[in-house]
Amino acid sequence: MARHVARRDPRAHWFLLLLGLFVLLAALSFNGLVTNVGGGSGPSDAPAAPAPRQVTTGGPVLRLDGPTPVTRRLPARTLALTFDDGPDPRWTPQILDVLRRHHAHATFFVVGARVDEHPELVRRILAEGHEIGSHTFTHVDLGAAPAWRAGAELSWTRNAIAGATGREVTLLRLPFSSITTSLSQPEYRAMRDAAGSGHVAVLADRDARDWQRPGVPAIVRAATPQGGAGAVVLMHDGGGDRSQTVAALDQLLPRLAGQGYRFTTVSEGIGAPASMLPAGAGARLSGTALRWAQTGAGWLTSAMNLLLAVALVLGVARLAVQVLCARLHLRRVRRPRRRLPEVTAPVSVIVPAYNEAANIAATVRSLVASAYPTLEVIVVDDGSTDGTADIVERMRLRGVRVIRQANAGKPAALNTGIRAARADLLVLVDGDTVFQPDTVHRLVQGFADRTVGAISGNTKVANRRRLLGRWQHLEYVIGFNLDRRMYDVLECMPTIPGAIGAFRREVLLAVGGVPADTLAEDTDLTMQVLRAGWRVVYEEGAIAWTEAPSSLRQLWRQRYRWCYGTMQAMWKHRHALHERGAGGKLGRRGLPYLTVFQIVLPLVAPAVDVFALYGLLFLPWSKLALAWAALLLLQGCTAAYALRLDRERFGPLWALPFQQLVYRQVMYLVVVQSVVTAVVGSRLRWQRMVRTGDAAALVHGGAPS
Repeated sequence: MARHVARRDPRAHWFLLLLGLFVLLAALSFNGLVTNVGGGSGPSDAPAAPAPRQVTTGGPVLRLDGPTPVTRRLPARTLALTFDDGPDPRWTPQILDVLRRHHAHATFFVVGARVDEHPELVRRILAEGHEIGSHTFTHVDLGAAPAWRAGAELSWTRNAIAGATGREVTLLRLPFSSITTSLSQPEYRAMRDAAGSGHVAVLADRDARDWQRPGVPAIVRAATPQGGAGAVVLMHDGGGDRSQTVAALDQLLPRLAGQGYRFTTVSEGIGAPASMLPAGAGARLSGTALRWAQTGAGWLTSAMNLLLAVALVLGVARLAVQVLCARLHLRRVRRPRRRLPEVTAPVSVIVPAYNEAANIAATVRSLVASAYPTLEVIVVDDGSTDGTADIVERMRLRGVRVIRQANAGKPAALNTGIRAARADLLVLVDGDTVFQPDTVHRLVQGFADRTVGAISGNTKVANRRRLLGRWQHLEYVIGFNLDRRMYDVLECMPTIPGAIGAFRREVLLAVGGVPADTLAEDTDLTMQVLRAGWRVVYEEGAIAWTEAPSSLRQLWRQRYRWCYGTMQAMWKHRHALHERGAGGKLGRRGLPYLTVFQIVLPLVAPAVDVFALYGLLFLPWSKLALAWAALLLLQGCTAAYALRLDRERFGPLWALPFQQLVYRQVMYLVVVQSVVTAVVGSRLRWQRMVRTGDAAALVHGGAPS
């Protein structure tokens, strides 16, 4: 209704929001990859064709960068102990201690993600004369991974090691690989592809199978070569409990040393040059950046977990307070401790109207039909162009006055009606609202208490037959009215809806009438009444039927104005934080509540949705389904309780799950847009909703189902 000069709504933030959410998802996904690192060895369960015979019958060290495979074996009584899946902060140091005690060297095939977590262990491995090879970045099965993933795994691992040690590795052991005879065709292809980037594959002659924890004697037997043969032995220093490996190693080394075995690295064992080369500056820098990215992703995931926990705690605490206050409000309203005198003083109903031809006749008829003894209706036509005023005048109803004025906005129309009103009790009504016969009577009874300056009625959605209407119906009953019961008990009601509210005339005059400097004039006015020292209460039995937006576009415009206007009003009345009395209750109860639940939590909701998507990718679906079902059950119980309080049917509950998938996202995006508009200093235009006349149908058809 009101005229506001406005710049175009800002839009660049949507690109920044999408970019930020994409970066967040990428960081969470990266953390999911590096924290879901497995362990163990042995071929995958899926059947696959074997590798070429010349490979499966050859030695465990393979060079595959030429036209034909070249394999190498270790000489007799030479043992190359190899350890996979580390470094591990618990088991790797213990294995290193055992090796040092027995003057043995070994080769460690490290997982890149764990290198980034424990770079000091990798440096210790090198410092004590051992060799390092690659075991991919996340322990992925390279034989089943797509080419881009395989290339990234190898590159990231090389960079991680380069960043931690300043050296680049060339040796590679595929995760889930074992002895040469079990090598599959997909694994062979993966090793050939890796050879293109300079990697030399290392399998094993003896697989200790220590990852199965078969017992120390079994590990020792499996790792012992037969007949004094040389061997590459596969063991593990990470990926699980390796206490048996440590104990077996402490027995194996002295036993084989007594048989004349020497313990060396893979490269030294086959007489090859050192496998680790000095890393270039680019590789070291990339490795350092990768480590910081992994660390940052871990911090971000922890922060998101904390945020989710805080949001959950706040949500449950909010629900508990709402239910407690609702019960207190129910006891107070339906079982009053003392009987107050009936209020029968004259009432003036003020209806500001701008192009309300669809509903104005029904609105006026419902008011005139009120079972209240002394009532006047003032329709203030704010420059309508659709004949709104003419419709009311042609009705020729007793007690109804029409005042015409040039378009000046809803606050100006309300103030015009306030000045023209004859009664001391005023009811402010939107032009698309339909009252029940007892609504006015119920609404003003609270004025029997002289401390009450304003009363909020119970707004209900008239057009609830379609899905969008059902969603708004649930929102009105669960969010708005359940909140109003809480606000009433806590004496910090921030908003009397424009659809139905009653005020003492003296209160409106004392606060200067309806303010026009915010877009949420109803919230602004209510806060002014509280700060003037008056109580504002909620009357659940005073029901008003209103027409809710029937399209997402209209809903967006309405909620955008509401949210932006509410933030304007909160900022305008921020000094209530330091006040006493009713204003202080608003400042220290109402404003923080609005800030947390209507601004802060909706702002972080997009990140929570991204976190949920991350969960779908990396967490067990059974746990996610259970968590979602529990949350939905909690919301359903809340909705059912709120519907029962409002004496509504439970039928619309079926729409609740779908509300979480569409409606909720629209609501938090409205908050994002509103905050950005406020930050950049734009002035939002008044957005008027196109009426369909659904509220008018109630006059003849009764309450909707």
